[in-house]
Amino acid sequence: MKENRFLKRIGKRAKKGARGYPVATIAFYGPNLSRATKVAVGIFHGENEAAREMRRWHLPEGDVRHDESIAQEMLAFIEEHGAPTVAMSERIIGCPHEEGVDYEGEWCPMCDFWRGRDRFTGKLLASDE
Repeated sequence: MKENRFLKRIGKRAKKGARGYPVATIAFYGPNLSRATKVAVGIFHGENEAAREMRRWHLPEGDVRHDESIAQEMLAFIEEHGAPTVAMSERIIGCPHEEGVDYEGEWCPMCDFWRGRDRFTGKLLASDE
């Protein structure tokens, strides 16, 4: 598989650590821990502020982490907002559906894999039963 040079550039920026505001955050989402079908990039202009700008990309098939055109658009979005700091999750952190937008309740009814799982580790949570 060909290496995604744009995602590699973004990863290098993320490894540089905190370099001031604005901060670009990158989070990957998918139906399981192996395939990311959505990526969200938020731009934060200060501590304790909500993201002022947010952009999302979706792929119904495949993996957004391997799509060079999406990575190129992500890099352009980050550069457009002049973000010297990039914070990127190294793993998939939840299902691609948004609570309150795509579904109501604690768990997404479309993503059985994520039911009862910690979003950051993917491990099953202890049952209350």
